[in-house]
Amino acid sequence: MKILIVGAGGTLGKAVAAELGQRHEIIRAGRSSGDVQVDLRDGKSVEAMYDKVGELDAVVCTAGKVPFAPLDELTEDKYLEGINDKLLGQVRLVQAGMDKLRERGSFTLITGILTEQPILAGACASMVNGAVEAYVRAAAIELPRGLRINVVSPNVLTESMAGYGPFFRGFEPVDAARAALAFSRSVEGLRTGQVYKVW
Repeated sequence: MKILIVGAGGTLGKAVAAELGQRHEIIRAGRSSGDVQVDLRDGKSVEAMYDKVGELDAVVCTAGKVPFAPLDELTEDKYLEGINDKLLGQVRLVQAGMDKLRERGSFTLITGILTEQPILAGACASMVNGAVEAYVRAAAIELPRGLRINVVSPNVLTESMAGYGPFFRGFEPVDAARAALAFSRSVEGLRTGQVYKVW
C-alpha cells in the first residue's frame, strides 16, 4: 500500500512509520519536515499536499496540537486554537482526501486517553478528542467507495513523559511502538468507525 503519514516526524509518527514501513510505501508529511509539508490549520495547504502525493491507499494522522491550561485560563481563542488544529485539521484531511484515496482505502486519526479520563488543565484536549471520535463514528457510515475511517486513542507515551509527566501522575504510559500497532490494525484491518484504545 501507499500510505501517507501526517506527523511522521513526531515520536508517535516515527513509530507508526517504522511499523507500517516494513510492509508498505510510506510518504512522510509534517509542518516543517518530511517528504511533503502541510499545515493542518490551512485547508489550501492540505489540498496542495494531496495534489503532490497523488493517489493513496491510506492516510494516517499522528499530528494535532491543543493548549493545556486551567479551565479559568482557557479563553475562546485558546479553545479555537485546539479546534482548528487537532479537530478541524483532521476533518480537513478526510474531507479533502476522500477523492484521493483508492477504493476501500482508509483514514486513521488520533485522539487520546483524555477523551474519557480527564486531567487538570486538559479540558480543551478532552473536548477536541471527544469531537474527533464522534466525527469518526458519523463519517464511517457515509464514506463512499468502501472507504474506512478509524481513530487510535493512546495513553500518554513513555517517550513523552519527560515533558508531559506532571500532567499524567498515576497514568501508566505506553511505548510508542505499542501504540503504533493500533495504527497497523486500523490500516491493515477491515473495520470502520472504531476507536482503538491503547491504554
